[in-house]
Amino acid sequence: MGGKRGFDTTRYLDAQVKKILTCVSRFEKLYLEFGGKLCSDNHAARVLPGFEVDTKVHLLRRLGEIEIVHCISAKDIERRKIRRDFGLAYDDQILKDINDLRDRRLNLSAVVINRFDGEPSANKFKQKLQNRGIRVFTHNEIPTYLHDVEFVVSDRGYGRQEYVPTEKKIVVVTAPGPGSGKMAFCMAQVYNDRTRGIKSGFAKFETFPIWNLPLRHPVNIAYEAATADIGDYNLEDPYHKKAYGTTAINYNRDVENFAIMQKIIEKMVDQDDPLANYQSPTDMGVNMAKEGIIDDAVVREASNQEIVRRYFRYHMEFVEGETTHDTLERMEKIMERADVKPEDRVVVLPARVAAEDARRRKTEGKGYRSVFCGAAIQLDDAGKIMITGKNSPLLHAESAVILNAVKMIAHIPDAIDVISRDVIESMIQLKRRMGLNSTSLDVKEVLDALAASAVIDENARKCRDVLGNLKGCEMHTTHLM
Repeated sequence: MGGKRGFDTTRYLDAQVKKILTCVSRFEKLYLEFGGKLCSDNHAARVLPGFEVDTKVHLLRRLGEIEIVHCISAKDIERRKIRRDFGLAYDDQILKDINDLRDRRLNLSAVVINRFDGEPSANKFKQKLQNRGIRVFTHNEIPTYLHDVEFVVSDRGYGRQEYVPTEKKIVVVTAPGPGSGKMAFCMAQVYNDRTRGIKSGFAKFETFPIWNLPLRHPVNIAYEAATADIGDYNLEDPYHKKAYGTTAINYNRDVENFAIMQKIIEKMVDQDDPLANYQSPTDMGVNMAKEGIIDDAVVREASNQEIVRRYFRYHMEFVEGETTHDTLERMEKIMERADVKPEDRVVVLPARVAAEDARRRKTEGKGYRSVFCGAAIQLDDAGKIMITGKNSPLLHAESAVILNAVKMIAHIPDAIDVISRDVIESMIQLKRRMGLNSTSLDVKEVLDALAASAVIDENARKCRDVLGNLKGCEMHTTHLM
């Protein structure tokens, strides 16, 4: 499903590169705090249709000579904090990011373990990285960080942190998630650079919220939905309003921390220094995402759809024990603010109807162990081609709907089995003998069976060959997958 474009990546990149390079020109070296996912930004691709998933990689390449520093908190290593999109612990995510960067010809300069206090797991991770030839540095937690500027901006504070030598003019500072100490690292580096005669600076690259869109714009509300689990929210930047008389949107943590940031900068540099020109947290940012929006209506609709997706995702995570009731309450308020409801996702009602149909047809072999699940896939942008599937003792509802969808795309009649019943029964028997609780086939098992069947069956081969057509299609299932 192609979908309408609301965002021009090329136009955006031109504006974004120009903005960053203008910022770089003010300093001898710039530490650019990079928010969000570095190699693949799926959230941005969903709310800004036309935004390419690897846009940030293209941006980094166009910036020229850069080096990348990864930050991680020792506390997150110790408690094995998980990044939910890939299901990886933060330390494992860094290892993945390093490999992903190398695949894209972008090399990591160093890893910095922040808030380090000799944690055994952090030491083990440090050793693992060093064994792979990666530079690793540790920064201790400064106990008075938000209270005693005199201490922080001194040889006892920033000055005691391990200095990370860098060679390039642009140092991109990234992390597997929030709370990893990116800003603290950047400011410590600026302090230590300045004591070495290097006039370095600091800026923030965050795609969301988009500072020059309205507070209630769906794309900004979608950012709140994406961070409902950590309680982030958007607000008008009061510092920007006071300094310039114009409205700018930022998020709570940047606004809350700006007063202390101003004091740190005032202590660190003279008044005529470019770093002292930051009058608001918005000033610290270099976000030019609005420049890429070419169809606001498309972006609004995509963002509303993302808000509803997040609503369902948090409910799933709540059942699995991965989030709290507070998150669900925040999400309810976000849904109200965006004026959307679960049924605004066009795949929701057909999936629910399929589940009810499975319940009515339980005597015909639909449903499994008193669970009646429905799934739906939207094959066209208009929502007129909707494929559904139901669970049974043979297949999960998700497996059934995928088979039904590829059969339709490949123009294979519904009555024809593209995976023989004997193959399915054989796989179910194997699962039973292995003592598995669920014997009906899940999506991976069905795809494996389809690939094997494609060797000898022409219809299975046709279905296998059109699986790529499902990329980007909307899908919903009534039960946990």
